[in-house]
Amino acid sequence: MESLTMKPEEIEAESFRIIDKEAGDHGWPEAEWQVVRRSIHTSADFEYAASMVFSDGAVEKAVAALKSGAGIVTDTTMALSGMSKARLAPFGCHVSCHVADPDVAEAARCNGITRSIAAMRKAVANPDNRIFVIGNAPTALFELLRLVGEGKAHPALIIGLPVGFVGAEESKNALAATDGSIPFITNMGRKGGSNVAAAVMNALAIMAAA
Repeated sequence: MESLTMKPEEIEAESFRIIDKEAGDHGWPEAEWQVVRRSIHTSADFEYAASMVFSDGAVEKAVAALKSGAGIVTDTTMALSGMSKARLAPFGCHVSCHVADPDVAEAARCNGITRSIAAMRKAVANPDNRIFVIGNAPTALFELLRLVGEGKAHPALIIGLPVGFVGAEESKNALAATDGSIPFITNMGRKGGSNVAAAVMNALAIMAAA
């Protein structure tokens, strides 16, 4: 097959050409489409063209936060691994995930909470952490929104794409209901995942570099 001899950048370009063709007149503004298209590219799921939701100016605010060197926190090591450190390094953005930290595990045990909740509490204690990328745990998103409501967190952006059948859709609905008081990128429904959340972050990093 011809694809076996193609270089990675050629495969990506051809993939985007196919996505653009099949998506047709999708109606997304150019900046938002870069995010949606990369989500489709990662998942091979065109439903993201209809289900993604952006607060007003979310992309522009995200790019500005990246250029200022905002710390990035994610809820899973999978999302952490999927983010392009090479693209983020020029801005001085530190990327972290606390869910496997020993002190987080101990806090979760002592307080009878999930490690995802304990990890969010640790993350917001560092004011440098201003971009939150949640692709797995609805409890992490619910907790982050609670901390925002209590004035304990001030995100420059929340990428909220938890996946699953218990709480995922509801947590994203709660994020969307903030009506832009917090810059956010999310989607409606059960779909999501760490891979898609990382893809959104990578799309934003590419735009920041451009």
